Amino acid sequence: MKLKGKRIGFGLTGSHCTYDQVFPQLERLMDEGAEVVPIVTYTVRTTDTKFGNAKDHVAKIESITGKKVITTMPEAEPLGPKYPLDCMVIAPLTGNSLSKMANALTDSPVLMAAKATMRNQGPVVLGISTNDALGLNGVNLMRLMASKYIYFIPFGQDDPIKKPNSLVADMDSLVKTVETALHHEQLQPVIIPHEYDSMVT
Repeated sequence: MKLKGKRIGFGLTGSHCTYDQVFPQLERLMDEGAEVVPIVTYTVRTTDTKFGNAKDHVAKIESITGKKVITTMPEAEPLGPKYPLDCMVIAPLTGNSLSKMANALTDSPVLMAAKATMRNQGPVVLGISTNDALGLNGVNLMRLMASKYIYFIPFGQDDPIKKPNSLVADMDSLVKTVETALHHEQLQPVIIPHEYDSMVT
């Protein structure tokens, strides 16, 4: 168990369609012996969608981690000075939160936890899920890729025909990315192919 004893923050933002890929990774972190501190945005906490109800998502996160989900800025701020994390994960990371993070906007508990971790020069692992990563948000993605203390779960185009600007992380690589980031190294290759069904010849 390579992550035994490690204190890992795990933030989720509002890419609801990605949660079924992320929850198994929470379980894997727990199986690896990590202490997982869950943090969610207001959207995750309050928004019901066709992918499930907010209260059910929060209940599942708390069931997996055995901890109450952090949902406010005051709850997240002490993760810097008082209760530091060894690593902070944000997965899924929406294009909206990606843009805010790249421009130093801290308006959610998830982004506050990331800021607190970088304050301590700790690694922050990002698992993107955004339809505009190769559009207007591309500049923000590249800004974060060039930033200290930030590491990416390998990502690729999930549907280059129907959604040519979309990039999604390979969430199955989350645990390995965390292990690598704890050594302040980026898991490679960071840009990968995705399997998809809409390719035409």
